[in-house]
Amino acid sequence: MITIGETATKSLTLDREQIRTFAASCGDFNPLHHDEAFAKASRFGGIIACGPHYVALLMGLLATHYTQHGPQVGIGFDAMKLEKPVRPGDTIELKWVVRAIEPRSIGDVVTLDGSITNQDGARVLSVIGKIMAFRT
Repeated sequence: MITIGETATKSLTLDREQIRTFAASCGDFNPLHHDEAFAKASRFGGIIACGPHYVALLMGLLATHYTQHGPQVGIGFDAMKLEKPVRPGDTIELKWVVRAIEPRSIGDVVTLDGSITNQDGARVLSVIGKIMAFRT
């Protein structure tokens, strides 16, 4: 049973090849993710991960952790803010915290606060997620 305050976390470090591979796999050929010279000359000063990369990692944590309680699906994600870039070598911490649970006839609508921070504690991403946790 999912409870208010339940927290899921995961830390990982992204490297340059992971960033390039993910961007290419989703059709994102922005040179900021692939071309070191181009990226170095940009305001970012080097290669950065595409937003869908770390969003996907956060969504994967949500699905993996909360399905331990039973079947669930994502039903909405609001107020997503990409606040800082993720660079090769950054260690990021992915985090979801259950904020509210609303009973429905088929299960519970669970509202969660999602975030990613980097190794310096700076917030990279924030989002509010909702899942439907079905009763089995």
